[in-house]
Amino acid sequence: MSIIEISSLTHPGVEVFSTLTEAQLRNRLEPDKGLFIAESPKVINVALNAGYEPLALLCEQKHITGDAADIIRRCGNVPVYTGDRELLATLTGYVLTRGVLCAMRRPVLRSVEEICRDARRIVVIDGVVDSTNIGAIFRSAAALGMDAVLLTRNSCDPLNRRAVRVSMGSVFFVPWTWLDGPLTTLSRYGFRTAAMALTDDSISIDNPVLATEPRLAIVMGTEGDGLPHETIAEADYVVRIPMSHGIDSLNVAAAAAVAFWQLRVQR
Repeated sequence: MSIIEISSLTHPGVEVFSTLTEAQLRNRLEPDKGLFIAESPKVINVALNAGYEPLALLCEQKHITGDAADIIRRCGNVPVYTGDRELLATLTGYVLTRGVLCAMRRPVLRSVEEICRDARRIVVIDGVVDSTNIGAIFRSAAALGMDAVLLTRNSCDPLNRRAVRVSMGSVFFVPWTWLDGPLTTLSRYGFRTAAMALTDDSISIDNPVLATEPRLAIVMGTEGDGLPHETIAEADYVVRIPMSHGIDSLNVAAAAAVAFWQLRVQR
């Protein structure tokens, strides 16, 4: 390992943790060269277990022989930038979770066809822009039996730093990719679609017909307006979660967890 102590925010190499925006990290012009930031030893370990490539670490001095020691060992010869807690918080703009960040190479994403090939239950995230909700949806998808996640391009990047942390690293092992075509594209892979929406003609989420579908895509909409009308019109089913006390909606992450549990494949 190469421990590099920094005393300045302009030290060469640390810009990946400080001055680069999320969009710059993604490197839209050359996505195969993009990066993302994983935060905390637990999340970094999950990424390493999933085969992600580490490029550099930023670590508080006290954690080099403490919480981050195993991470540093696993990352081999990548540079480890270190400094005191106050300096690193100034550098990144936030106090590090458990004292360590890891810059990692973004993966080459799979095609929609490959993602869907062996799946029975998938999630389609349409226009969800809140990174916390994205992370929570992925965590529920991993825990409640979803096989894969597809996202429209106007959704938050699952490898956003906060989304990664909220997901507790589940974005690293739940297969996902971007869905560029219309919802009806999924029919060519044998999927029927269930759009989660509060409409007059929606059916209850516990309707027995849903459980009989061998391959089902559960479509979740935005935090505010829900799914676009054209997406609802394209769906095979429009589904609602029955609620009490005059409540007419749930947060999208909470609704996703309910939907995944109810519509999961009974194994």
